[in-house]
Amino acid sequence: MDLGISGRVAVVTAASRGLGRASAAALAAEGVRLVVNARSVDQLESLRDEVDVAVEVVPGDVTDEALPQRLVDRALERFGRLDIVVANNAGPQPGGAFEVTDEQLTGALTANALSVIRLVRAARPALVERGWGRVALIASGSARQPMDDLVLSNVARPALWGWAKTAANELTASGVTLNLVCPGAHATDRVIELGRQDRSYIGDPDAFGKIVAFLCSAHTSYLTGSAVVVDGGRIQGL
Repeated sequence: MDLGISGRVAVVTAASRGLGRASAAALAAEGVRLVVNARSVDQLESLRDEVDVAVEVVPGDVTDEALPQRLVDRALERFGRLDIVVANNAGPQPGGAFEVTDEQLTGALTANALSVIRLVRAARPALVERGWGRVALIASGSARQPMDDLVLSNVARPALWGWAKTAANELTASGVTLNLVCPGAHATDRVIELGRQDRSYIGDPDAFGKIVAFLCSAHTSYLTGSAVVVDGGRIQGL
């Protein structure tokens, strides 16, 4: 299927590895030009070498308050437009409800909710001006169902989901869609770090990236304000 997005421009954060990199690669395969961000310049440059579209590398930490506007500005300066935003960031460390500190809670909310909100807020004028836009926020299954020993994620991801649901409604009339993508366990470094790579059924990051690309396609104008769970059916809630 032609996704109808060749020639468009996307900002993708935390694109150096894992699901962010897979999403960037899937968009590039559809002819989308990229502004990619992560702390690792080498890995971003290797991504640039692997794809057949123009790629602008912008290193930085997603928690930097100035980074969102810098990413948007770079897209407009290099390509003259911005059409797609894929916000991604590594999940917070494990911990139980009574183990985590105030500092850890604040850090998780900043990294996994506030940094994403800042990016969408910075990108909104450029998207609205064109009357077309796609925003995909890579979150976690914890946005829909709390996970054992991941209380920081259980706090931050639903906070982002509450904001995103409200923002999606406010963007509808402008032609911009906004959705969460909630992955379960995929074969990424994050899963290995959490010691969950031994699951018998685990997702393929490249396949996940293609789902993100579809959400950013020309065919999803009526799909907004949704939390798309990609977890092999593990979440059982209705």
